[in-house]
Amino acid sequence: MNKIVIFGVGLIGGSVALALKKLPAAPKIVGVGRNLENLQTAINLGVIDEANSDIAKAMSDADLVLIATPVAQTPKILEAIIPHLSAHTVVTDAGSTKSDIQAYVNIASKQATNPQHFLSQFVGGHPIAGAEKSGVTAAKADLFTGKNVVLTPNENTSAEAIKLVRELWLATGANVSEMTAQAHDQIFAAVSHLPHLLAFALVNDLANRTNAKQLFEFAASGFRDFTRIAGSSPEMWRDISLANKNALLNELETYQAEISALQKLLKNEDSQGLQAMFERASQARQAWQKEREK
Repeated sequence: MNKIVIFGVGLIGGSVALALKKLPAAPKIVGVGRNLENLQTAINLGVIDEANSDIAKAMSDADLVLIATPVAQTPKILEAIIPHLSAHTVVTDAGSTKSDIQAYVNIASKQATNPQHFLSQFVGGHPIAGAEKSGVTAAKADLFTGKNVVLTPNENTSAEAIKLVRELWLATGANVSEMTAQAHDQIFAAVSHLPHLLAFALVNDLANRTNAKQLFEFAASGFRDFTRIAGSSPEMWRDISLANKNALLNELETYQAEISALQKLLKNEDSQGLQAMFERASQARQAWQKEREK
């Protein structure tokens, strides 16, 4: 791979760039984005080699395009790059939802001279890594080391395109797996998107109370650990929530049932029931942690 174009040189896009720059034969990295000041910062920090607002020039001779912007920007980016895609250019993304991305790609393909070929060039992707801070200044070369990346190729995606995107993420130190877009969205609604919504909701609840200042003064490590992800990008999580609405609504309904069960246990002062619930959760959490440490 000689040249990669990154749309959205923030935490994810910037970290990919920094990881690739550590390679013995690093590709040329061109950044494209809405914020020219951010792109200049990326150049100053040595994250990208150049920034270009001219899509045609940016795309010239590109082997790979990585869309690392908030999900809602994807349709416009696809529309902008299709006229400038060469036959060998592979396109991938780093969005946290995948069914909506696939729908965007299907719609965009109709603008391509050869829709089937464009579909064969696209590989959906989701790096399971991040931080509560966003922007290029938060980018780290080792952000993806040992982390999971899920690829969600469509039924038309070529084996060559999948291979290139797999190699991209392996080069960052990530572990790569594949699944359907639908399976991805159901899984991550439960283990990623729901926790973020709960953290945002709790912090919002406390912030709106008349004694909010006092509450935050006494908040300690438990609050810090539970709500850390509420410091994440509001724009990004707005887009994720709306994009994965149906799966998230199902998860919220299931979680509300769990809260209702907890309320009932408390009202009935059911100590055995509370302990049994807590023990199941504690054992599951500890087993998960041990598995991660292997």
